[in-house]
Amino acid sequence: MSNTKALPLLEPAADEAVAPCCPPLTERPFTAEEAETAARMFKALGDPVRLRLFSAVASHEGGEACVCDISDVGVSQPTVSHHLKKLKEAGLLTSERRGTWVYYRVEPSVLAAMGRLLTGVAPTV
Repeated sequence: MSNTKALPLLEPAADEAVAPCCPPLTERPFTAEEAETAARMFKALGDPVRLRLFSAVASHEGGEACVCDISDVGVSQPTVSHHLKKLKEAGLLTSERRGTWVYYRVEPSVLAAMGRLLTGVAPTV
């Protein structure tokens, strides 16, 4: 039995600024800049190891995970660090160093923006 739970696409808190990368796909064609931004995000998630890491962080209790808790994805630790860096560069993860360990978080606003991009509607809580 797994201790992880699915993290729903949540609407961010009223005081949380959401800067969606792009309009919903069904709203209008992307500009070149919007397409570049969305492509970076999808490219980062297009790698199976990155997708597993992103999922591990998003589904971890409390919505954040220590790198020590999510590094068992079948690749070496330096490769895990490389993939986490790519997810951060794509704007999908944030991180904070606490002593020896780095903790990663998927911000609810990122999940909400991704939901709006793909569905064209704001996710409900």
